[in-house]
Amino acid sequence: MTGKAKPVKAKTRLSSVANAIRLIKVFSDDEYEIGISDLGKRLILPKSTVHRLASTLIEAGMLEQNGETGKYRLGLAVFEMGALVRRKMDFSSEAKPFLMELREKTGETVHLAILDQGSIVYINILESKQAIRMTLEVGVRKAAYTTAAGKAMLAFQGAEALAAMLKAGLKERTANTIVDPEAFLHELAGIKSRGYATADEENELGVRSLAAPVRDSSGNVIAATSIAGPAQRLTKKVLASFAPDVINAADAISRRLGFHPARSARFS
Repeated sequence: MTGKAKPVKAKTRLSSVANAIRLIKVFSDDEYEIGISDLGKRLILPKSTVHRLASTLIEAGMLEQNGETGKYRLGLAVFEMGALVRRKMDFSSEAKPFLMELREKTGETVHLAILDQGSIVYINILESKQAIRMTLEVGVRKAAYTTAAGKAMLAFQGAEALAAMLKAGLKERTANTIVDPEAFLHELAGIKSRGYATADEENELGVRSLAAPVRDSSGNVIAATSIAGPAQRLTKKVLASFAPDVINAADAISRRLGFHPARSARFS
């Protein structure tokens, strides 16, 4: 009996989420305010169910209710999420010319990644034209502490965020992965000082990478651009020789996003 109850509960929860999404999608430019009765008809749901869904969405800021008419409209939280997605899309597009130039200079695969809690997410990838190359797909996640792009961003995160990540533990991906918290913090200090990060087969054997941070108009590190390739071709010496090119690309993207070092407080 207990075994059967859990799937039903899970299904009910999933159904509620699906109905909440359907409710939000009903609104449009032409119909930005809709009453409870019309919502019920369109969703083919009882008014009581729609009211419960709407109340929950209002608490989350996803919906608002017109105090005079009682009709519902999309809330600011929906606008904020949409604006966030748009900014990420625009950001990736703005960065592309500089990423293409970096690929031409280095001959290696070029990435643009953002930090999402303890992971990095690749939002733009330009593959090397060489036969043996690093290949990934947009949207792939990797543990931030194992990659050059991740370390380039983590070096500029606050103490609280770093403490939370270290508390979760640094798991070994390869024999080269830095798993000692003290050693990792020392690594980040060096990255912050020199302005770029490297990963020496720390996420995947046979792959080396180098990355530099990208800043927004306020000077906050919001992304990282990196190059990656086979360790056989990207020896440590060759990789280090590309550091100025990667830093220049990251700086160019930052300027494109409105960052001006002279106008901003020095990075902390």
